[in-house]
Amino acid sequence: MSNEADDPKIEPVTLAEPLARAIGERYLTYALSTIMHRALPDARDGLKPVHRRILYAMRELKLSATSAFRKSAKISGDVMGNYHPHGDAAIYDAMARLAQDFNVRYPLVDGQGNFGNIDGDNPAASRYTEARLTAIAETLMEGLAENCVDFRPNYDGTLEEPIVMPAAFPNLLANGSSGIAVGMATNIPPHNLDELIQGCHAMLANPDLADEELVRLIPGPDFPTGGVIVEPREAIAEAYRTGRGSFRTRAKWSVEDLGRGTWQIVVTEIPYQVQKSKLIEKLAEVIQTKKVPLLADVRDESADDIRIILEPRARTVEPEMLMAALFKSTDLESRFSLNMNVLIDGRQPKVCSLKDVLRAFLDHRREVLRRRSQHRLEKIDHRLEILEGFIITFLNLDRVIDIIRYDDEPKAALMAEDWGKKHRRASSEKDYIAPAKGGEGELTEVQAEAILNMRLRSLRRLEELELISERDALMLERAGLVDLLESDTLQWQQIGRELEEIRSKFGKDTVLGRRRSEFADAGEVEEVSFEAMIEREPITVICSQMGWIRALKGHVDLTTEQKFKDGDAARFAFHAETTDKILLVGANGRFYTLIGVNLPGGRGMGEPVRLMVDLPNDSEIVDLQIFRACEKMLVASSAGDGFVVASDEVLAQTKAGKQVLSLGAGVKTAVCRKVTGDHVAVVGDNRKVLVFPLSDLPEMAKGKGVRLQKYKDGGLSDATTFVLAEGLAWKDPAGRTRTETDLAEWIGARASAGRMAPRGFPRDNRFT
Repeated sequence: MSNEADDPKIEPVTLAEPLARAIGERYLTYALSTIMHRALPDARDGLKPVHRRILYAMRELKLSATSAFRKSAKISGDVMGNYHPHGDAAIYDAMARLAQDFNVRYPLVDGQGNFGNIDGDNPAASRYTEARLTAIAETLMEGLAENCVDFRPNYDGTLEEPIVMPAAFPNLLANGSSGIAVGMATNIPPHNLDELIQGCHAMLANPDLADEELVRLIPGPDFPTGGVIVEPREAIAEAYRTGRGSFRTRAKWSVEDLGRGTWQIVVTEIPYQVQKSKLIEKLAEVIQTKKVPLLADVRDESADDIRIILEPRARTVEPEMLMAALFKSTDLESRFSLNMNVLIDGRQPKVCSLKDVLRAFLDHRREVLRRRSQHRLEKIDHRLEILEGFIITFLNLDRVIDIIRYDDEPKAALMAEDWGKKHRRASSEKDYIAPAKGGEGELTEVQAEAILNMRLRSLRRLEELELISERDALMLERAGLVDLLESDTLQWQQIGRELEEIRSKFGKDTVLGRRRSEFADAGEVEEVSFEAMIEREPITVICSQMGWIRALKGHVDLTTEQKFKDGDAARFAFHAETTDKILLVGANGRFYTLIGVNLPGGRGMGEPVRLMVDLPNDSEIVDLQIFRACEKMLVASSAGDGFVVASDEVLAQTKAGKQVLSLGAGVKTAVCRKVTGDHVAVVGDNRKVLVFPLSDLPEMAKGKGVRLQKYKDGGLSDATTFVLAEGLAWKDPAGRTRTETDLAEWIGARASAGRMAPRGFPRDNRFT
């Protein structure tokens, strides 16, 4: 049994090593592994290790674009067994994504079967689907057999895998990439290959090309699902210059005339990475909650293409206004964040600009070209060496036959013979030819072995002429390769020609290469307010004591008796309009916002308001009033604390409401009144009244406020604001309005106790 301490792969950890340092070092190792081997793509070929291994395994299985399909289970099994020791489910998911034309701009895998769809459905199990490489994926691996990239041992050392693909086109930008590592992430959108190659040509012609010129050739992403990019040109240019930014994308839509003045909107393209099924669900929710009142119905008529029907509520609705509201409320408009964080040379994470990424690709292509040329040069030299040996055989055929026929060691004899002094048949115009390698007039071991392996049928005159012709052609090719390796200019020209070949196969003139995403100015569709989308109509809002709310059409007489559930009665009733926002003040200190058009109709008893807002069951409704902008409101708690708040500060955007008044244990909201004067009148449960200037109260957005009145027992009962010169009014027990103008007895400092209420003050301690 071997000693673990002697195993070089096992690192011993002593008890003296601090735990924090040991954990830190190991976490750093894990983080680097995640960054380099899982999350970030290589700038040279745009692939992560799992994608690179999938493509290489499919190549080894000879699954070319013209071959038969193979089961996905076989492919993922080979990848897992040979190169990627992780779960086959993860491998299959990665392979399936490479086959999804709605996720990948230029699919690298040709899938047969259910590989998922834009609705968000998952691919079928790997045993049911089949796959092979696409034609464009094969160009990523051209030259792998020509020593153009380095290889490394696989995880168990039994095979080798490429460290990076040769990558005949800038796949990183063409197909994009996304990933999350430890402490960093990447998110790169797909682009149009034709435009990328144009940008490469421009950089080959001018290495110092300005960023603005490059963005003119590559104006923005080209998403596989199309859509309309409405991000300003300046923002796109800045994002490409810094490597960080975002692209705002909208769905592509048109108006379809149905005749007789009716119409509908047809959405044919949706933003990238938006699941159609969830988009339909969101549109249905918008209709149900009446968040966009202009929208009446949504239908999904999609087949192989996208076709979403949006029906307006009325023919008088403006299509641009409806779409502007939907862009704001749904995923018909989305943002794709750009974070061009990639691995440079497979080692260094860096946030790159568009120019940096293209430069990394071009430098990689130059290295691939050099290595392929050098490999070809070595092959030519090897072949020339053999050809020269063959030609010597023909020049000295009789002697070669004698050696092979009679000599015990023909190989050694052939190498020892001085062929430089031997002559050929008299019919030849040439006397002899010297070999390219070995000593003067001697054959090399390679040449001698090739001569011994030569077939007898090759000893024909025609074969000799073919050898000489082949030698001359190889010598010419060799001279061209030598010139190429010695000239930077020739190398860049060759790279340009190779890119042009890719462009001719997959450029804008092909179905795959045509641009899908369009550009537009976001200002073409103006943003509209919610009120502008609602047809303005009068309503009468009625809310019961138990919190059942409804809206009657028109302005009904508020004294008209209404029906309520047994044990319930009227609480609030006022005139409003469908465009009004209605503020609901809860005893918990939160303000909630209702929209007049969203209130239930008045045919029944209405609906519980707690179904519309998240008002707890143990919190009563303190007040219900129409929101008016730029007004001031007095809010106060039962403990006697309060402040003035602007009405715009209490509007809530969600059902959860907005916390305005901070309350302690056992304290509730007691008052919410609009400010209409210059003084404040406060009455406590002890029937003491205090009047003080409104200016003594601070204006706040939220909080506890300041003390309004001092109490020994009980708390605040009511508070109001009024104009001191006009006097303080209240209703006496008989229902008559009484106004007290001489208030000198009750005027005092804020937070004082006050004096007993005037004679005739209501027994319920309420001003109104």
